[in-house]
Amino acid sequence: MIDTMNYYPERDGHIAELDSGDITSSELLQRHLADSPVVKTVQNMDWIRLYSRARPAGTADRSALPVAGDDPAAKTEIIRLLAVLGYDAVDIGTLADSWRCEPGTPVYVWPYLGERPEGTTKEETQRWFREAPGEPVPTDRVKKLIDAAVRGPVGGTFAALPFWG
Repeated sequence: MIDTMNYYPERDGHIAELDSGDITSSELLQRHLADSPVVKTVQNMDWIRLYSRARPAGTADRSALPVAGDDPAAKTEIIRLLAVLGYDAVDIGTLADSWRCEPGTPVYVWPYLGERPEGTTKEETQRWFREAPGEPVPTDRVKKLIDAAVRGPVGGTFAALPFWG
């Protein structure tokens, strides 16, 4: 099971286990899907760049995505799938480590977008989000962004998203 979800309390309602920070949303999903290995990936890149930034292996502007999971064989399969889809992978650890690529962390959405124009209206920002080609985020940069992550409040907020406005 590929976990492409993010916890947004304003959308999902508050979930006490997640709000406490005792477990990650991916660990909670793994509890519900006990017979299927869960691997978290692709949820840190927006859907537009996920489609448009895919590149063949070896190209200079190929991006990488973080991958977290408890089952090494399942992670290997997902890493192979990402390679076919046009992305390198950075293994960031277990599902307990998956918070490092969730909303509010340095590797979440913004690095793949590029520089947001300042002083724009809501409509101009939304147009920029839809039309921006995005930036490559190679493996070494993903690793640095993951290493810079500090665990803060759990879950995302829509106000922090560029397309929300």
